[in-house]
Formats: sequence, C-alpha cells, structure tokens
Amino acid sequence: MPQPIPEPTLDVSIVVPVYNEEESVTLLVEEVHAAMDATGKRFELVLVDDGSSDGTWKLLERLADADPSLNLVRFRRNFGQTAAMQAGLDASRGRQIVTMDADLQNDPADIPMLLQKLDDGYDLVAGWRKYRKDPFLNRKLPSMIANRIISIATKVKLHDYGCTLKAMTSDVGKELRLYGEMHRFIPAVATWVGARILEVPVNHRARRFGSSKYGIGRTLRVVLDLITVRFIQSYLTRPMQVFGLGGLFSLFAGFALCTWLAVEKLVFHAKLSDRPLLLLGVLLIVVGLQLVSLGLVADVVSRTYHESQDKRPYYVRERKVGVGSAGSGFLGANVTAARDVAAKV
Repeated sequence: MPQPIPEPTLDVSIVVPVYNEEESVTLLVEEVHAAMDATGKRFELVLVDDGSSDGTWKLLERLADADPSLNLVRFRRNFGQTAAMQAGLDASRGRQIVTMDADLQNDPADIPMLLQKLDDGYDLVAGWRKYRKDPFLNRKLPSMIANRIISIATKVKLHDYGCTLKAMTSDVGKELRLYGEMHRFIPAVATWVGARILEVPVNHRARRFGSSKYGIGRTLRVVLDLITVRFIQSYLTRPMQVFGLGGLFSLFAGFALCTWLAVEKLVFHAKLSDRPLLLLGVLLIVVGLQLVSLGLVADVVSRTYHESQDKRPYYVRERKVGVGSAGSGFLGANVTAARDVAAKV
C-alpha cells in the first residue's frame, strides 16, 4: 500500500542535485539565503550529493553545521540527475518546492518571482532561459530542436524543457515519479495530475566553474524516455487501444491479402509459390495476433499496477464537504434559498 504523504512543515523547499560542485556550493548557499531571507518564508535547501568524487560532501557537512536550513542527502554512488531530483522531492518538507541546478547558471534571485506565480494560482511554474549563456552549436541548437520535438510529442508547449529552475506546489511535487532522464519532462508529467502550468523567462548566467557534468551524450536516452512519457501520458490506463488498433489493422490487412490470393488460386489457378505477397499476408496475420495479445497482457499489467498500489485514475484538486445528513425540512429550505438567489442573479 502507498505510504501517506506527510503534511508540509515549511513554506518552501529548494531542491538542488549536486555532483562534483565543490567550487560552487558555498556561493549557491549564500545566494539562496540572499534571495529567500527577503521573502520572510521558512525554507530549507535540500542538497542531494549524487555520488560526488571530490570534496563536495565534506564541504556540505561543514556548511550544515553552521546553517540549520540545509537538508543533506548523500547517494552511495552516482545515480544520475533524475534520481537525485527524485530523492530531493521525497525529502522536501515545504508547501512549495523549487528545483534548480548547483552550477550557479540558474539565478536564485528568480525564486521569489516563481513563488509569487504559485501564489497566483498556478501549480507549476517553469523557467525559460530566454537569453541562454551557452555555446550555440553544441548546446543551444540541440536544445531548440529537442524542445520542439518534446512539445509536439507531449502536447505541452514550452520553450525550454531543459531548464531545471522550476517551482511547484508540494501536492504536485510529491506525486512525481521520476526515472531514466525524466527530470526534464516534469511539466509533461505534471499534466497527468492536471497541473496548471506557466512558463516565465528567467535569468541564465554563464558557467563560472568547471564544465557540465551531464552532457549531450544523454540525447538517445532522452528520446527513449520521451517515447515512454508519451505512451504513459496517453495510454497508461488503456494500453489495448494502442496495441489492439494496430493488431486489428494488421489482422484485417493480412486476412484480406490471403483471401485475395486464395481467390486467385482457386478461380484463376494462379501459382502462389513464388508470390512474396503470400508471405506478407501470413506475416501480417501473425503480427496482428501478437499485437492483440500484447494489448491484453498490457491491460492486465496496467490493472495490476493500479490495483496493487490502490492508485486511482484521477487526481482531486480540492474537495468541499457538506455538513452531512440533514432532514427533509433542512434540505427543502436550502433548495428554496438557492432558487431565490438564482432568481435574483
């Protein structure tokens, strides 16, 4: 059974995956304090050490001894940015959650603006590095192409899926389940729970120390995860509709082709031994049966996934409960009062 989500005890949690950022974490903590202290909100800085091999963890421990706002998590080895992001979300205790990078390219001064957008009623606010300080050919151009493809595939139109600087409410953040390279698909994943999303331009700064720890080599894995996201987004609760439709089409085409070849053989006495269409027809029938069978198996797996974890195919934004059972006189009086108000309007 899923564990109940604990009630938030702070106003804001700032989640930051950290990997070999010994040179930047001290400045990061200082800048976050400068941005958050002015808001008057009770916050924590959740720093997840993703198996750093330099002195990052020892430095974080020294900082935590003097700063009670730090909430540290250390991995046994390097699991990747997505796993670090998930660990930070799981450890967060704030009613609002901010995610950002540790390399100082995201500007902590933008955090109050993102939080204000959440206060305005949005569930997730995504940063847009409109004036990105990165090389064009190996960073900006691939990112532009990827953002376009992801927007079309997920139907969530954003300019910048790769920007880690985001803010979200805790009820959205705690529902996220990230794996693979899915941290960049957080807005798309958030739409599964009906999140209201806004994208705003944020400041982007040139990298001051070292080089990127997560490079362009992840592109193929991102594409594969995009296929997963698209499938889950549309067909998680009805997989038979994607496998079954393809299977039925293949079966229909295979049977039609074999029927036509049978007519040629029986009526026109045509030779079929040298006809590739016969093999194609049989292949289409076999593929169709396999797809339909796969759809049935996927439906059973989907049912097991939801029922074993007591998951519901819906997410409630808010609930308002009445006073409970009431007599007919009470009900009648309220119905009459409601009609009077409606008539005046």
